[in-house]
Amino acid sequence: MQKGQKKIPMRQCMGCNEHKPKKELLRVVRSATGEISLDFTGKKSGRGAYICRQVACLQRARKNKRLESNLGVVIPPEVYDSMEKELSGQEQDG
Repeated sequence: MQKGQKKIPMRQCMGCNEHKPKKELLRVVRSATGEISLDFTGKKSGRGAYICRQVACLQRARKNKRLESNLGVVIPPEVYDSMEKELSGQEQDG
């Protein structure tokens, strides 16, 4: 790396296992109270895991329970469903 170049933080998607720049991924956060939510800003406090901004990756992570093991909490189906709705709304916004 040359002097003056910024290092781009990379994160792994819990759905497709690909490493991508952090800004391209969506953070799923477990707050101190154990609440699971999508963090579109990347600034919420809590334990985070990353997925691509595609419903398919969230579904794959859900099927393999990757988010649950990464965040150390059981995620109820209705939470996954609401995250899918939120994510599909974001996909259409662009």
